[in-house]
Amino acid sequence: MKKVLLFMAVAAGLATMSFTINAVLPIGSALPKADLKMKDVSGKEVSIKDASKKNGVLVIFSCNTCPYVVKNEQRILGIGDFALKMNVGVILLNSNEAQRTSDDSYEEMKKYAAEKKYNWSYVVDKNYEVADAFGANRTPECFLFDKNLKLVYHGAIDDNPSNAAAVTRSHLRVAINELVEGKEIAVKESKSVGCTIKRN
Repeated sequence: MKKVLLFMAVAAGLATMSFTINAVLPIGSALPKADLKMKDVSGKEVSIKDASKKNGVLVIFSCNTCPYVVKNEQRILGIGDFALKMNVGVILLNSNEAQRTSDDSYEEMKKYAAEKKYNWSYVVDKNYEVADAFGANRTPECFLFDKNLKLVYHGAIDDNPSNAAAVTRSHLRVAINELVEGKEIAVKESKSVGCTIKRN
Protein backbone atom coordinates (compact mmCIF):
# COMPACT_ATOMS: atom_id res chain seq x y z
CA MET A 1 0.00 0.00 0.00
CA LYS A 2 2.85 2.37 0.88
CA LYS A 3 4.42 1.71 -2.52
CA VAL A 4 1.15 2.50 -4.27
CA LEU A 5 0.77 5.74 -2.30
CA LEU A 6 4.38 6.69 -3.03
CA PHE A 7 3.90 6.00 -6.73
CA MET A 8 0.74 8.13 -6.77
CA ALA A 9 2.53 10.98 -5.00
CA VAL A 10 5.44 10.86 -7.47
CA ALA A 11 3.06 10.67 -10.44
CA ALA A 12 1.08 13.63 -9.12
CA GLY A 13 4.30 15.59 -8.63
CA LEU A 14 5.44 14.85 -12.17
CA ALA A 15 2.06 15.79 -13.58
CA THR A 16 2.17 19.09 -11.74
CA MET A 17 5.71 19.73 -12.95
CA SER A 18 4.72 18.96 -16.52
CA PHE A 19 1.76 21.32 -16.31
CA THR A 20 3.87 24.08 -14.81
CA ILE A 21 6.54 23.80 -17.49
CA ASN A 22 4.08 23.72 -20.37
CA ALA A 23 1.39 26.14 -19.11
CA VAL A 24 1.04 28.66 -21.93
CA LEU A 25 1.73 32.31 -21.15
CA PRO A 26 -1.62 34.10 -20.76
CA ILE A 27 -2.53 37.11 -22.89
CA GLY A 28 -1.54 40.30 -21.08
CA SER A 29 1.51 38.72 -19.43
CA ALA A 30 4.83 40.54 -19.23
CA LEU A 31 7.60 39.23 -21.48
CA PRO A 32 9.45 36.46 -19.56
CA LYS A 33 13.24 36.14 -19.74
CA ALA A 34 13.36 39.54 -21.45
CA ASP A 35 17.03 40.15 -20.64
CA LEU A 36 18.32 36.58 -21.02
CA LYS A 37 21.25 36.60 -23.47
CA MET A 38 21.18 33.86 -26.12
CA LYS A 39 23.70 33.00 -28.80
CA ASP A 40 22.67 34.37 -32.19
CA VAL A 41 23.85 32.95 -35.53
CA SER A 42 25.89 36.15 -35.90
CA GLY A 43 27.99 35.06 -32.92
CA LYS A 44 26.60 37.83 -30.71
CA GLU A 45 24.71 37.36 -27.46
CA VAL A 46 21.18 38.73 -27.92
CA SER A 47 18.14 39.03 -25.65
CA ILE A 48 14.52 39.32 -26.71
CA LYS A 49 14.50 42.83 -25.27
CA ASP A 50 17.50 43.67 -27.49
CA ALA A 51 15.46 42.59 -30.51
CA SER A 52 12.41 44.70 -29.61
CA LYS A 53 11.59 47.90 -31.49
CA LYS A 54 9.36 50.94 -30.98
CA ASN A 55 6.08 49.01 -31.39
CA GLY A 56 7.05 45.73 -29.72
CA VAL A 57 8.58 42.39 -30.61
CA LEU A 58 7.55 39.21 -32.39
CA VAL A 59 8.97 36.00 -30.91
CA ILE A 60 8.76 32.85 -33.04
CA PHE A 61 9.82 29.43 -31.80
CA SER A 62 11.28 27.70 -34.84
CA CYS A 63 13.93 25.22 -35.98
CA ASN A 64 15.70 23.93 -39.10
CA THR A 65 13.87 20.73 -39.92
CA CYS A 66 10.21 20.62 -38.86
CA PRO A 67 8.08 20.00 -41.99
CA TYR A 68 5.66 22.70 -40.83
CA VAL A 69 8.48 25.23 -40.48
CA VAL A 70 9.69 24.30 -43.97
CA LYS A 71 6.13 24.50 -45.35
CA ASN A 72 5.61 27.88 -43.68
CA GLU A 73 9.05 29.32 -44.42
CA GLN A 74 7.82 31.85 -46.96
CA ARG A 75 5.13 32.95 -44.53
CA ILE A 76 7.72 33.28 -41.74
CA LEU A 77 9.91 35.39 -44.00
CA GLY A 78 6.92 37.46 -45.06
CA ILE A 79 5.60 38.14 -41.58
CA GLY A 80 9.11 38.88 -40.30
CA ASP A 81 9.67 41.48 -43.01
CA PHE A 82 6.20 42.94 -42.38
CA ALA A 83 6.82 43.18 -38.62
CA LEU A 84 10.12 45.01 -39.17
CA LYS A 85 8.42 47.38 -41.61
CA MET A 86 5.87 48.13 -38.88
CA ASN A 87 8.65 48.80 -36.35
CA VAL A 88 8.07 45.54 -34.48
CA GLY A 89 11.26 43.63 -33.71
CA VAL A 90 11.68 39.98 -34.69
CA ILE A 91 13.58 37.14 -33.06
CA LEU A 92 13.46 33.39 -33.80
CA LEU A 93 14.35 30.89 -31.07
CA ASN A 94 15.50 27.31 -31.61
CA SER A 95 14.64 25.33 -28.46
CA ASN A 96 15.26 21.81 -29.86
CA GLU A 97 17.89 20.88 -27.27
CA ALA A 98 17.47 17.15 -27.98
CA GLN A 99 18.74 17.74 -31.54
CA ARG A 100 21.58 20.08 -30.67
CA THR A 101 24.22 17.57 -31.80
CA SER A 102 22.54 17.05 -35.18
CA ASP A 103 20.05 18.98 -37.32
CA ASP A 104 19.50 21.81 -34.84
CA SER A 105 23.12 22.39 -33.91
CA TYR A 106 24.45 25.93 -33.83
CA GLU A 107 26.42 25.33 -37.04
CA GLU A 108 23.32 24.04 -38.83
CA MET A 109 21.35 27.06 -37.57
CA LYS A 110 23.96 29.37 -39.08
CA LYS A 111 23.71 27.59 -42.43
CA TYR A 112 19.91 27.65 -42.35
CA ALA A 113 19.71 31.37 -41.49
CA ALA A 114 22.18 32.23 -44.26
CA GLU A 115 20.30 30.11 -46.79
CA LYS A 116 16.97 31.77 -45.90
CA LYS A 117 18.59 35.24 -45.70
CA TYR A 118 17.17 35.95 -42.24
CA ASN A 119 17.08 39.66 -41.52
CA TRP A 120 16.70 39.13 -37.76
CA SER A 121 18.24 37.19 -34.89
CA TYR A 122 18.01 33.39 -34.82
CA VAL A 123 19.16 32.24 -31.42
CA VAL A 124 19.84 29.10 -29.40
CA ASP A 125 17.35 28.72 -26.56
CA LYS A 126 19.72 26.68 -24.42
CA ASN A 127 18.00 23.97 -22.39
CA TYR A 128 14.67 25.32 -23.75
CA GLU A 129 14.66 27.85 -20.91
CA VAL A 130 12.63 30.45 -22.78
CA ALA A 131 10.28 27.85 -24.32
CA ASP A 132 9.48 26.64 -20.81
CA ALA A 133 8.91 30.20 -19.57
CA PHE A 134 6.52 30.86 -22.48
CA GLY A 135 4.88 27.43 -22.36
CA ALA A 136 5.81 27.06 -26.02
CA ASN A 137 5.41 23.54 -27.41
CA ARG A 138 5.38 23.81 -31.21
CA THR A 139 7.40 24.98 -34.18
CA PRO A 140 6.39 27.38 -35.54
CA GLU A 141 4.64 29.10 -32.60
CA CYS A 142 4.30 32.88 -32.40
CA PHE A 143 4.11 35.34 -29.50
CA LEU A 144 3.52 39.05 -30.21
CA PHE A 145 4.33 41.63 -27.53
CA ASP A 146 3.43 45.33 -27.58
CA LYS A 147 5.70 48.31 -26.88
CA ASN A 148 5.32 47.70 -23.14
CA LEU A 149 6.39 44.08 -23.70
CA LYS A 150 2.96 42.69 -22.80
CA LEU A 151 1.64 39.67 -24.70
CA VAL A 152 -1.16 40.62 -27.11
CA TYR A 153 -1.28 37.62 -29.47
CA HIS A 154 -0.24 33.96 -29.32
CA GLY A 155 -0.63 31.23 -31.88
CA ALA A 156 -0.27 30.61 -35.60
CA ILE A 157 0.71 32.94 -38.44
CA ASP A 158 -2.66 32.39 -40.14
CA ASP A 159 -5.68 30.10 -40.15
CA ASN A 160 -4.33 27.42 -42.48
CA PRO A 161 -0.74 26.32 -41.69
CA SER A 162 -1.15 23.31 -44.00
CA ASN A 163 -2.19 25.16 -47.14
CA ALA A 164 -1.15 28.73 -47.96
CA ALA A 165 -3.64 28.87 -50.84
CA ALA A 166 -6.53 28.21 -48.46
CA VAL A 167 -5.73 30.93 -45.90
CA THR A 168 -8.77 33.10 -45.13
CA ARG A 169 -7.32 35.15 -42.24
CA SER A 170 -3.73 36.17 -41.55
CA HIS A 171 -4.00 36.34 -37.75
CA LEU A 172 -0.53 37.65 -37.06
CA ARG A 173 -0.50 40.29 -39.80
CA VAL A 174 -3.89 41.61 -38.65
CA ALA A 175 -2.71 41.61 -35.01
CA ILE A 176 0.42 43.59 -35.93
CA ASN A 177 -1.70 46.14 -37.82
CA GLU A 178 -4.09 46.47 -34.89
CA LEU A 179 -1.18 46.78 -32.47
CA VAL A 180 0.46 49.58 -34.43
CA GLU A 181 -2.88 51.38 -34.87
CA GLY A 182 -3.54 51.21 -31.12
CA LYS A 183 -6.62 49.01 -31.57
CA GLU A 184 -7.79 46.07 -29.48
CA ILE A 185 -6.49 42.80 -30.92
CA ALA A 186 -9.60 41.11 -32.34
CA VAL A 187 -8.21 37.56 -32.34
CA LYS A 188 -5.79 37.21 -29.45
CA GLU A 189 -5.17 33.46 -29.65
CA SER A 190 -5.19 30.76 -32.30
CA LYS A 191 -4.03 27.18 -32.47
CA SER A 192 -0.38 26.57 -33.38
CA VAL A 193 0.07 23.59 -35.67
CA GLY A 194 3.51 22.07 -36.07
CA CYS A 195 6.17 19.78 -34.64
CA THR A 196 6.69 19.47 -30.92
CA ILE A 197 9.72 21.22 -29.46
CA LYS A 198 12.35 18.52 -28.93
CA ARG A 199 13.18 18.86 -25.25
CA ASN A 200 15.62 16.35 -23.70
